[in-house]
Amino acid sequence: MTNKFKLIALSSAASMIALSAAAQDSVSLTVVSWGGAYTASQQRAYHEPYMAANPNVTIINDDGSANALAGLRAQSQAGNVTWDLVDMLPSDAQLACDEGIILEIDHDEMLAPAPDGTPASEDFLPGSLGDCFIPQIVYSTILAVRPGAFEGEQPDSIEDLFDLENFPGKRALQDRPGTNLEWALYADGVALDEIYDVLATPEGVDRAFAKLDTIKDEIIFWTEGAQAPQLLADGEVAFATGYNGRMFDAIEVEGMDAAIVWDGQIVEWDGWVVPADGPNVDAVMDYLMFATDTQRLADQAKFISYGPARASSAALVGQHADLGIDMAPHMPTAPDNYFAPIVLDNDFWADYGDELRERFANWMLQ
Repeated sequence: MTNKFKLIALSSAASMIALSAAAQDSVSLTVVSWGGAYTASQQRAYHEPYMAANPNVTIINDDGSANALAGLRAQSQAGNVTWDLVDMLPSDAQLACDEGIILEIDHDEMLAPAPDGTPASEDFLPGSLGDCFIPQIVYSTILAVRPGAFEGEQPDSIEDLFDLENFPGKRALQDRPGTNLEWALYADGVALDEIYDVLATPEGVDRAFAKLDTIKDEIIFWTEGAQAPQLLADGEVAFATGYNGRMFDAIEVEGMDAAIVWDGQIVEWDGWVVPADGPNVDAVMDYLMFATDTQRLADQAKFISYGPARASSAALVGQHADLGIDMAPHMPTAPDNYFAPIVLDNDFWADYGDELRERFANWMLQ
């Protein structure tokens, strides 16, 4: 072989090796979340900046978080975990953690400190971190009302949701017991700080379902977060429960004519879990270090009205990136909104969730 052909062959081999190495370095991460305005806020605040800094990484969104626990269980039992990162509620995360299907997190080792050096375990808001759970946001489930549905006095309380005489019409409720059972007891006169004590008793559960029975014929159930504001916008319902950020997006961005009722808002954390047998664990952990730092959590609040889960992020929240409006009054934790909150008890739902989900599913079918 002549030197010329040797050089061509060597050059070709080197190119193939380089292409092979590049292919090996390319990573596709499947990130499971809630879809709609929420996933869009993650895309703009986390995914796009990370992919810009890491061109070898492609993030694929999967809107499967509504059934995340069941999905992870099924994948783990089949020995075929295809999800890399999952957005999950804390109560479901604790169950998944107890079952060993998601990774435990060393918060100070795996997460970035605050800009002033405060460890992650001290910077995330008290009570938000779990053994396997990394919070992103503080959000709430709220009641939204279509003003055109009623003449004169407008609904302004959870009690009004159950008042068919003064406020007739269809109600859109999520197809899960959480929120619905708490609100049923609250509307039935149970004090905010006694709701979970009552709900932990058989008599309390019966009382909550009896209250829900009073409006059952007027309920349309929704599953995905985008459905609630759509039902309201289409005029199919007079009331709709929904995530405060979804309703903010529908009202402020899309121009939907609706009003948020902050009475009895169900305040929750939402965040990430890492499947224990995920296909790209090392790449996911690098992404998490970036996506949960102080700046990124503050950035998400520029696109949706959810409060960041880090104390150091609060001062960085300002105007909406597109609308130019001050985001502070739209946060669930704003003083004018936080007058009668129900803070979701994740320990309660970890203990009683399976039983109550089964009963609620049967109740919906009756």
